[in-house]
Amino acid sequence: MSAVAARHDEFEKLGVNVFSISVDSQFVHKIWNDVELNKIAGRDIPFAMLSDSSGAIGELYGVYDREAGVDVRGRFLIDPNGNIQAMEVLTPPVGRNVSEALRQIEAYQLVHETGGAEVTPSGWHKGDKTLKPGIDLVGKVWEQWTVEDSYK
Repeated sequence: MSAVAARHDEFEKLGVNVFSISVDSQFVHKIWNDVELNKIAGRDIPFAMLSDSSGAIGELYGVYDREAGVDVRGRFLIDPNGNIQAMEVLTPPVGRNVSEALRQIEAYQLVHETGGAEVTPSGWHKGDKTLKPGIDLVGKVWEQWTVEDSYK
């Protein structure tokens, strides 16, 4: 959360609403922000930290661990129509990658803006070449994109 907070301005520039949800109360969120998160991020958490005390929201998204009474860490990219476009669920020992989330958001936005006329291959970053899906591309992707393109 602190990594997202530190780069929150980038999410805002992309028009993204960020919020976090956990089973913790608003009071725990306040203490967590004041005692730890703001020190890591260099600022207070600039987005809503919502409480899912019953685990109902976590259950809807498949991240609620009923036995432990907690939501497992998940990241969901939800488009303006309310559809989940991407999700990542990790156990606590492995941290998420904010740069990857931003990259994916830019990719989904491009695909949405072009109405699917352009798609992004593996490793795509804003400004990289895209693919134009259609019958002419079938069996010829290799002519326009190689694995090495994703390592630029």
